[in-house]
Amino acid sequence: MLLEGKNAIVTGGSQGIGTAASLMLAEEGANVCLTYRKHKEAAEEVRDRIVAMGRKALCIQCDIASFSQAEAVVKATVEAFGGLDILVNNAGMNWDGVCWKMTEEQWDRVIEVNLKGYFNFTRHAAPLFKDQKSGKIINVTSINGLRGKFGQTNYSASKAGIIGYTKAVAKELGGFGVNVNAVAPGLIETAMLRESEARDKIVDMAMGEIVLKRVGQPEDLANVIAFLASDRARHITGEVIKVDGGQYI
Repeated sequence: MLLEGKNAIVTGGSQGIGTAASLMLAEEGANVCLTYRKHKEAAEEVRDRIVAMGRKALCIQCDIASFSQAEAVVKATVEAFGGLDILVNNAGMNWDGVCWKMTEEQWDRVIEVNLKGYFNFTRHAAPLFKDQKSGKIINVTSINGLRGKFGQTNYSASKAGIIGYTKAVAKELGGFGVNVNAVAPGLIETAMLRESEARDKIVDMAMGEIVLKRVGQPEDLANVIAFLASDRARHITGEVIKVDGGQYI
């Protein structure tokens, strides 16, 4: 196992990529604290599956946009597990609209969750990683942070910000033995996509771009996240790894 005895936090662990990442880290030996905002039962189910693997697990309700709530999650994780080694910043949201119709509330909330939320957790984990001279931070961004997307100016800006933030934090923490990387998914088969009335249209449009001609699965991201969280990625930092089937080349 790649992560035997390691302790991890995964934000947004009750659904999709976050669930897959939480389970994959646990399968590789890590204890996992996952956060959720609304889906308590789903989060508890993931927690129970991790415990059934013989790992320690927590699920904690958290609005990642809250600085104090992020701090509380980090403290609870350290108290329960005895330390922290891996931070997966995954939780996020979208609230779409074209720029000439977007409200201030739409803009502020997406930036607050998607960008400030990552800062909040990194801010409270970084001192621990710095002091112990080790740690892994993996930020989930998007290919739309690399190229932009019509109708998603706020989301694209937040995901582009994550990329810049990843590179800056990698420079700041690299001297303390901390690796900081990002993964950029393309179209991924999540519950949100499956339940969308426009699913078929969305998939058809994406298939014109995806050279592998398949929709990505949450496990495709989880595999890369687990790799980046392990010592096999010890000489990789400041990178953005696309997991998109060639959707953006």
